[in-house]
Amino acid sequence: MSLDLSAVGYKTETYDFKYDWKTVALYALGIGAKKAELDYVYEARGPKVFPTFAVAPAYPLVGDMLGKTQGNLAMVVHGGQLIRMHRPIPSEGTLKTTGTVVGIYDMKKMAQVVLETKTEVNGEPCFDTVWSILFRGAGGFGGAPPPKADVVKRPEGKQPDWTHEEPTAPEQALLYRLSGDLNPLHADPEFAKMVGFSQGPILHGLCTYGFVGRAVVLQACGGDGNKLKNFHAQFRKPVWPGESIRTVGYDLGGGKIAVEAFAADRPEPVITNAWAEIES
Repeated sequence: MSLDLSAVGYKTETYDFKYDWKTVALYALGIGAKKAELDYVYEARGPKVFPTFAVAPAYPLVGDMLGKTQGNLAMVVHGGQLIRMHRPIPSEGTLKTTGTVVGIYDMKKMAQVVLETKTEVNGEPCFDTVWSILFRGAGGFGGAPPPKADVVKRPEGKQPDWTHEEPTAPEQALLYRLSGDLNPLHADPEFAKMVGFSQGPILHGLCTYGFVGRAVVLQACGGDGNKLKNFHAQFRKPVWPGESIRTVGYDLGGGKIAVEAFAADRPEPVITNAWAEIES
């Protein structure tokens, strides 16, 4: 199915996302938070909110915008994600989000759809997100290629400044999907096989993103998620629930960190061109 290029420029209505401490605690557990991170899962301590929670209010809008492209949603995979934080996310309240289809690009075998959302709280900007969504098999329509993006690479020959490794649970995708991404690819073995993942349901790209972002918070921000101002990642390989995720960070100076992530004992990274900006 060809994508409808007229969807570019489409703007959603404002979506109100009402939530409480249980919503943010469930998200924290979905990205692997442990009892040592009580500030993020216990209401008597706020709780604090991991900045990667910024993706959660956008899920309904992302579905709306992808629907406007007329693409085959069964063939969707996540290509990359960016969050830009303007202020800490409150532990409860109502977030108001709007979304825009920024572009549809031809990648020969795939089509890339770029979406952007902007979220306010109490009338003030709180965070923005940028989504790169890939439609497998939808390329070759003669459209423009994606614009070239800045590439952040780890310094050649340098050892990581820090490493963070932890397992995901076999049920990790079933837990993470309760935060809003209900794609059956992450729950239904038959559906996963039908769309090309014979090994079974894969972990949400944004669950991996949350694990890696949480590693940055723990290792580079002293556990204070409010210090993470921007976080970008590209998804290269799927992760299966139950595999460990190993995140490595390289301090580039000036509050910028290059990041890579690996799953299990596989040598190829599952996340590349990842970087974080930290408030000093």
